[in-house]
Amino acid sequence: MIRNLADSKGSIESPVLKRELLTSFLESKHKPNTRRAYEKDLRLFFKALAPDRELTEILIREFLSLPTPKAVQLVVCFKMHQKARGLSDATVERRVSAVKALVYHARAIGLTAITLEDVRSVKIERYRDTTGVDVEVYRQILQTVDTSTLKGKRDSAILRLLWTNALRRNEVVGCDICDFDRTNGRLQILGKGKSNREWVDLARGTSHAIANWLDARETTRPSDPLFVGLDKAHSPGRLAGSSVYRIVRAYSKQAGVEKVMSPHRVRHSAITAALDASNSDYRKVQRLSRHADIRTLQIYDDNRQGHQQEMTDLLEEALG
Repeated sequence: MIRNLADSKGSIESPVLKRELLTSFLESKHKPNTRRAYEKDLRLFFKALAPDRELTEILIREFLSLPTPKAVQLVVCFKMHQKARGLSDATVERRVSAVKALVYHARAIGLTAITLEDVRSVKIERYRDTTGVDVEVYRQILQTVDTSTLKGKRDSAILRLLWTNALRRNEVVGCDICDFDRTNGRLQILGKGKSNREWVDLARGTSHAIANWLDARETTRPSDPLFVGLDKAHSPGRLAGSSVYRIVRAYSKQAGVEKVMSPHRVRHSAITAALDASNSDYRKVQRLSRHADIRTLQIYDDNRQGHQQEMTDLLEEALG
């Protein structure tokens, strides 16, 4: 445990259990979801190091007071332990990145001399599975929505946003009513990894669906969430990202879709359909997907056209 590895507790400035460092670190992150994810991963790290201790300022400072080789050893051991549990490389790297970020923050404000540069990261291959459903199947999903009900109006607007704008679920639920420009048919979203909101143009049907949903709601204010829960437990609070997942799953199942659907799989489907419709115009589709690296779209396109299968078949034919 970490308390057996630290040289002493004398380096701690105060015996009072505080969380100033952790708080300042989390507050440096712009998005609430990012803060929650970092805090969860850091709790897991320190719980693994000191199972019988609470996450406190003292515990964090003890770790930060260790010599760099000892700190690196602990992080590497944590990484190996997580992999031994069968967790994916992406999950393990995310948790280690949270520890690295905390150390970087502490180092920047002069609270530690530790550096974790020797903890090597594994290159994560992303977006390999970009399979989804085609436009006909998604049309069937939309047709299962009863838009005569308040819930149906809300869900129709969400499902259309996921498809026509290829939005991520947190981009959808993060919008407020004031972010919807009804006159010009556009929506202001906070994109992944962004600190400033950006406008995206809406399809006419999607804009009408959002307007119909807002018109059907009771008295609202511009600062209210664009999408809210309708059940007694969550109404009228902001709709959670997990609720969007359940909405997609429920209507997909109702439409008889065998593939396990999710908001991100809808996004994959929309991007693939856009590549089809634009004859693989990467630049145009990048405006839709908002991927920082256009090479990501090449993976979508390769999967869409089955290039790997084609080459595999050619190589088999060459064997005779």
